Amino acid sequence: MGSRFDITIVDKDSLSAENNIDTVITEISRIEFLISDWKPSSQISEVNRNAGEKPVKVDKEVLELTKRALNLSRITGGAFDISFAAMDKIWKFDGSMTAMPTPDAIKKSVEKVGYKNIILDSINSTIFLKFKGMKIGFGALGEGYAADQCRDMMLKRGIKAGIVNGSGDMSTWGKNPNGQNWTVGLTNPFHKDKLFAAVPLYNSAVVTSGSYEKFVVFNGKRYSHIINPVTGYPATGLTSVTVFGPDAELANGFSTSIMVLGKEAGLKFINSFPKFSCIMFGDDGKVILSKNLSKKTVGSWKKLL
Repeated sequence: MGSRFDITIVDKDSLSAENNIDTVITEISRIEFLISDWKPSSQISEVNRNAGEKPVKVDKEVLELTKRALNLSRITGGAFDISFAAMDKIWKFDGSMTAMPTPDAIKKSVEKVGYKNIILDSINSTIFLKFKGMKIGFGALGEGYAADQCRDMMLKRGIKAGIVNGSGDMSTWGKNPNGQNWTVGLTNPFHKDKLFAAVPLYNSAVVTSGSYEKFVVFNGKRYSHIINPVTGYPATGLTSVTVFGPDAELANGFSTSIMVLGKEAGLKFINSFPKFSCIMFGDDGKVILSKNLSKKTVGSWKKLL
């Protein structure tokens, strides 16, 4: 999926652990060859090639993942959109940009983006993109989905503890070999060589989206590499968002969406999902907690450092 996966298994012996890790790797590869839009043989690539021409039959697994992505698009008002893959890459975050793109160029960059133009047929298990040039991609869900699938697979095989980490989309279960909760370090986006907190996790997922690695600054304003698929402009206002919850797929989608929605709308959104919580870092350095995270909780995390 173009990402690094780190797999941790607590097992009866090293040989069994290695075999189970190989099983996880096989599962990740299977999912990759279904949904990676940069693999020409994948079902998603076939859907994209036939945009504006005909529906493409896909596995039920791919259809259901697409359904969940479209639902996320609806509830975020388009802040999340799997058709972002068709967006023109007019923003550069490699140091080569010397001026902002023109408003016309920005408007044109999202002309082929729009989740409402994705047509699903559950009876025939097909996906149809209404217009030529449209594309869908699972870059903001795929790693989390794979991590969750592998966790569930290991649980069914009797593996009681482990971590699957897909480039920061982390799904955990059980406890570490010492019988304690897994502990995950959260980077301080303003001091990348330091941790903000060490967070204990138990049967939960954690995902961080942020602009502290890739961004540009024009007229004193920071523009993130995370682009608003509705407007074509980069997200502003938040430097990073870390989401905690029961599954990495939704946590990934939520963290990306909140970066686009911004502090106020993002807080309102995450607070409507009581099983999820988040920590936001504003561009101004302020830390914002969702409703079901207290300062007392975060304070206890810091003591672990």
